[in-house]
Amino acid sequence: MSEQLAIDATLRSDLGKGASRRLRRNADQIPAIIYGAGKEPTSLTLIRKDLEKALENEAFFSQVIDVNIEGDVQQAILKDLQRHPAKNRVMHADFLRVDANKPIKVHVPLHFINEEKCHGVKIEGGIIEHMLVEIEVLSLPADIPEYIEVDMLEVTTADIIHISDLNLPEGVTSTALALGEDHDMAVASVAAKRGGKDEDEDEGAAAEAPAEDGDEEGGDE
Repeated sequence: MSEQLAIDATLRSDLGKGASRRLRRNADQIPAIIYGAGKEPTSLTLIRKDLEKALENEAFFSQVIDVNIEGDVQQAILKDLQRHPAKNRVMHADFLRVDANKPIKVHVPLHFINEEKCHGVKIEGGIIEHMLVEIEVLSLPADIPEYIEVDMLEVTTADIIHISDLNLPEGVTSTALALGEDHDMAVASVAAKRGGKDEDEDEGAAAEAPAEDGDEEGGDE
């Protein structure tokens, strides 16, 4: 079980775009909002360095977070981040309150294991390709996995791993698969090595082929 994630926040009464700009510029703080679970949206202020430190943890993007609002702890997930288009700095954060008894949709990262030992790489000389790096799942807040493993050990160049091949924890379902087999997207594969033996032989045969008449005449001049 991973450590419970948390972040401190304060209530914000000075609202509007101008107030948000002043907040970010003058106090190195970030405006935020928390909403959902049948309660009114609440405007918040976060300390920039605290949020940026929290974002270094991959789990912060998918796990339930304790948002401590001046002593009132509310459980939520990070729903959205708005970043500066040029500087990539966080400009605003949205948190969605969760109900322990209601399933929620979250994006969970995929962790690819045994890539160096992968059959398609070691034996066949292929290259691993990732089509997805995360999937959306539906589960109760307490059941959200920190990540989902994708074992590449036995994968060959003839194989493609799909969402349906993943081992999801009990109580966790793929939202894509719930839509039908047509949504069973590819997750990873091993691309065959380019320029294999057959291609090398073709190139060698081309090099040894006799020149045509026009070429021979050109050489006598």
